[in-house]
Amino acid sequence: MIDYVAILKANPNGVMATQDNGKIKTRVFQYLFSDGNKVYFCTNNEKPVYAQIKANPAVSFCTYPANFSPVLSVNGKAVFVSDIALKTRALDENPGIKGIYKTPDNPTFEIFYIDVAEVETFSFSEGPKTYTV
Repeated sequence: MIDYVAILKANPNGVMATQDNGKIKTRVFQYLFSDGNKVYFCTNNEKPVYAQIKANPAVSFCTYPANFSPVLSVNGKAVFVSDIALKTRALDENPGIKGIYKTPDNPTFEIFYIDVAEVETFSFSEGPKTYTV
């Protein structure tokens, strides 16, 4: 198994894909941290992406380093959690996010994780690979 957490830490900005009435939607997201196979992100519950994930929790997050080796996608089910300790951690470790939400009890601040079921990679030297978690 590839160390996908190390790749996410080194390349936290990427693209999150969701579904909206059968259409794929993508937008830039930032990886926050991991705990086992749980890969954490946050969003605002007033954004369309929140409603999309609630309606269909099957998501994918893709990121890559400057040399595209490897391109990494983590795929699985998104699960929203109301854990104040996780929200506090997200704010403490990410000043930009703290600037938006201010406090972990902000009513629009939502944290979720992808329960990683599959990891896909691509590199020019090794081609595509798929790992089941």
